Formats: sequence, C-alpha cells, structure tokens
Amino acid sequence: MRLPLDHDDDPPDLDRPQEQRALIGLSLVPGVGPSRMRALLAQFEAPSEIFRASRAALTTVDGVGDQTAEAIRTFDDRDAVRQEMERAEALGASLVSPWDERFPRRLREIYDPPGFLWMRGTLPESARPMITIVGTRRCTDYGRAQAHHFAAELVRRGFTVVSGLAYGIDAAAHKGALDAGGRTLAVLGSGVGNIYPPKHTDLAARIEENGAVLSEYAVDADPDAPNFPERNRILSGLSLGTLVVESYSEGGALITARLALEQNREVFAVPGAVTKDSSTGANRLIQRGHAKLVMDVEDLLEELPEVTVEEPAEVDAEVVSGTPPAPAEDLEGTEKVLYGALTDTPVHIDELCAETDVDPSTALPCLLELEFKGLVRQLAGKQFRRA
Repeated sequence: MRLPLDHDDDPPDLDRPQEQRALIGLSLVPGVGPSRMRALLAQFEAPSEIFRASRAALTTVDGVGDQTAEAIRTFDDRDAVRQEMERAEALGASLVSPWDERFPRRLREIYDPPGFLWMRGTLPESARPMITIVGTRRCTDYGRAQAHHFAAELVRRGFTVVSGLAYGIDAAAHKGALDAGGRTLAVLGSGVGNIYPPKHTDLAARIEENGAVLSEYAVDADPDAPNFPERNRILSGLSLGTLVVESYSEGGALITARLALEQNREVFAVPGAVTKDSSTGANRLIQRGHAKLVMDVEDLLEELPEVTVEEPAEVDAEVVSGTPPAPAEDLEGTEKVLYGALTDTPVHIDELCAETDVDPSTALPCLLELEFKGLVRQLAGKQFRRA
C-alpha cells in the first residue's frame, strides 16, 4: 500500500487546515489505527473525502469492514480534534503530513509509511543522510561506549543519527550525537506529549533543540507494547542503513534490522564477545550474512559510496565522550598497556598490536573504552593516538 506521495500527481491542497483536521480526526476514529489509515489515504484523494465517502466505498478498502466504516461515517468528535490540536500547539508540536515538503524523502519510499507524523523540533534538510542506531536496553558498558562512539563519529561526518529514545543503546546513541555537536531524531512508541521512558524527558528536550522527536500516534498516546515494533519501520525507513549495537537473540533491534532489509536498506552490526548473551543477536546477523561487520565508522561508510560526507572535525575528547577524561594513572591491565604505547602521533591498530603483543580483537574494545573515558582519540583508517 503506497500513499499518493508523488508531487507530480498534483494533489489537492492537502495541507489546508481543513485537511489537517480531517487527518487528525481519522487518527482518532476507533478501530482505524496507522495501517488502516494508510490504506484509506491510498484510496481516497484527500482525508476530508474519506469522511464524505459512502459505507460501500469505505468497505472496498483493504482491512475496513462494516464496523470501521460505520465508525468513520458517524465520527463527529470535533472537540477531540480541537483538543488534540491545542495540546500540540501547547507543546510546540507540528503535524507533518506525507504531502508536506518536510516529510522525510526516504520515509515516503517504504511500503507502509505513516499517515502523518507529530513533530517536536525540526527535521534535517532532505539532502542530509541519516543512520539508525539500535540495540538492547540491557546493554553492557562496551555496547554503550560503542553506540556513543559511532554516533559521535557519524554526526561529525555530516550524518543525522536516528534512534528510539529507549534505555541502553538508544540513549547512548542520542547522547553521542548530541555530545559531538550533531543532530539526532527520536522516534517514539508513545505520543510526543507523553515521553517514554519518563526519565528521558530531559534527553528528549535536548533532542528537540538539536533535531526532532517524532511519533505517528496521538499527541498524548500511552506507550502501548504493540506500538514499539510498529514504529520500528519508521526507525529503519528514515535512514540509509541501520547499525545494530548489542542485541540479545530476540528483541526490537532485530525487528528493526529485518525491516531495514525488507526496505532494501543497509544493515550493519558491531561484533561482541561470543560469551555475552547481549551480543548474540548482532553476532548472528553477521554470521548469517544479514549485516556487515563494522569495527569503525570507515567500515560503515564504505557501503554508502553515494553519500558525500563531511571531513571529520577536530573535537575535544571531553566533548565527544560527554565526560571529563579519566585519570590515566587509574588504568589497569590491557588498557594501561595500550595507553602506555600510544603517543600524540597516530598509529595504526595493527602496528599498536604488534608493539604491545595484544590481539586486535582484544585491543579494539579496550581502545574504544579508552576513547569513551576521554583518553584516546580514534582517527580515520583505524589509527589511534592519545587525546
């Protein structure tokens, strides 16, 4: 089911207040929901025409039976529509319809785009590429550091980072993008007026100032369980590709990766320890050929040749990590060995491993942890130096 999104079709003026009210009203009709809304919008020329249609015409739409058709024909809750619009205005939220120039171009192309989006903040210009970063809520320190690192490096190269505002990997990705001075988008499984989880309200406010908080659900919609796997198609649909950082054998991150593949988008995964259950999902994606193994941001960029990215800007380690550098004298074990071998001159990871007699698979997580602590700086081409 595809929405009539092509501007060459010369549709009616669908962003008039009348059509926006009809679109909101349609979203409030009991039994409609996002999937039936898409089907209805695909068949009728404008949202207002749906409310003028006969029952017979409505029931020709896939998924719309007599009960739903009757609910549409009898819906006249103008107070609910007015309250929704007033609540959105109080939040500073705007409605972005599929016919709005702000509606993300790549999201238009997927099989089942949202009927509209509520937005707090601003969307990036259409030419700016996006990458989605997802993973488990129950992440390890290694996964959190990886998500923060990749997000920071990607925004420094001109990308906008997309994630879902959840605990764990999602939050680390948003913070990595923001700490590096970049832009990030959060796609919610609740309404934009009902931030979930509530502990991320302050993070959502930061995102709103440097990107956007988005949802296809009613402004104050609750975070119902079915909403989260459903919104994952938007997470993957916005972006050129999806990066999975830590995932158990089942979970929302794997759903997002599957949807990305179905949408003909790239899928990447950061490998993790085979002894950790939190790495099973990402490692399986790599093993089965469903995702490209990435060890640094250059590995990811190699799969996106059509994108012209900005040169990395020099950013202080304290800014990138979001925390003051840790005292170097507190280091122990392999971290201490690797840090002791580094200087201000960049060195390739293979050379560093040869000098320290540390295996690359052991060295890379330690180096990323040192970077997260603000002590090490990773440069292009898998080179490292002291920060």
